[in-house]
Formats: sequence, structure tokens, C-alpha cells
Amino acid sequence: MSAESQLPLPFESAPSYGREDFLVGKPNASAFAYIERHPRWLAPAAVLTGPEGSGKSHLAAIFAREAGAATLRADHLAFEAVPMLAQSGALVLEDADRFPPDERALFHLLNLARETGLLFVITARAAPENWGIATPDLLSRLRAQPRLALEEPDEALLGALFVKLFADRQIDIEAPVVAYAMARIERSYRAVLGLVAALDQLSLARKRPITRALVAECLGDAPGDEDDDPAVS
Repeated sequence: MSAESQLPLPFESAPSYGREDFLVGKPNASAFAYIERHPRWLAPAAVLTGPEGSGKSHLAAIFAREAGAATLRADHLAFEAVPMLAQSGALVLEDADRFPPDERALFHLLNLARETGLLFVITARAAPENWGIATPDLLSRLRAQPRLALEEPDEALLGALFVKLFADRQIDIEAPVVAYAMARIERSYRAVLGLVAALDQLSLARKRPITRALVAECLGDAPGDEDDDPAVS
């Protein structure tokens, strides 16, 4: 294998989860505003839903930092630990649809939260109706909690997210390259995440900056004379 075609090692970039790093736009403004209202919430729990890459974990991390909350994967919620957790003041349960929680434990937590003042966020890709919940009373209780939905990105949020994801990788990217890429991909968080990762890997493998020509190649577009287009630095 030639040096030019050698694949780079897949080092993962760490996303920036600070409050100042959260990109607020029409698709997520109401959810962000509700989280910011803490502790003046309407109910003990907030069910935060949205597609992959929409910022659920980021928004939950903002809440966790500001409220001093512990974060658990939803299926790590143990019934025996509920009384202690209910006294903790704040909590995040992540990925409730992907890793279903113990239903008895979650129902007990929701009941105790009203007594103790616990406020907690539950994240999931889908609404509680789609988690496969078998306990009708639990589903009814979850439906009564405020639903914070993160929608697919609009044009403004899509472009800002593209820039942020490169910034998380310590890469600056110029506006013409962003515009070129945004005009050619599906309007979804998943599409942006996939393209950024693919471009980063292709750029490293080819030892070339990210130009419109590289974006075109990555997307499988017909080759054009774009080698001198704006690139990252």
C-alpha cells in the first residue's frame, strides 16, 4: 500500500458539550428554552426526543452541568437505587428507547420525584409510545410529562452544525465549501454527521485539504475542475 493511500488511524474527536456550543435554531429552540427554565419546570420529568445527532445528549449534558445531575444509561436504573436517586435533586436517563429501563424502577422514580422535588431528563430517539412499554400506568405517566422534541435541522441549523462538527475536529472550513456540501446532502443530522466523518477520513488519507472537489468525490458526484476551490486550513 502506498503512503498516499494509507488509511489514517480512526481517532475519535470529542464533541464540545458546553452551553455555548449548543446551536439554537427553530428546530430546537423550545426544547432549549424549557431546559433553561430549570428548576421552574411543569412536571418532574422532561422527555427529550429527537433523531440521531440532533443534540439530545448535548442538551442533557447542559442540564446535568447546571443542575448537578448524575447521568445514567436508562437500563442501568436499578429499583433498589431509586430512593437514593429521588433525593439527588437532578438526574439524566439516556437512551430510554435503545436501552429500555426497568419499568417498575422508572414508575417508582416518577412517583417519588413528586415527593422529593427531583427533576430529571429522559432522552430517546422516539416518543414513549414507541419504547415497547408494557406497563400501562407507566406509559400514561410518561405521556403526562412535557415532551421536548428536537426536529430535523432547517437550512441555517444544518450549515451551523456542519461548521461546528469540523470545529470539534480542530478544522476550520470556509463558507463556499459548506454551501456546496449543504446543497447536495439530505436535510438530516445523520447525513451531516456521516459526511463530516467521511470528509475528515478522506482528507487525512489523501493528505489533501477539504475543497469542493473533495466533497464532490466523497459524495460520488461527477468530477469537475474545482481543485482550486476554497479549502480548510
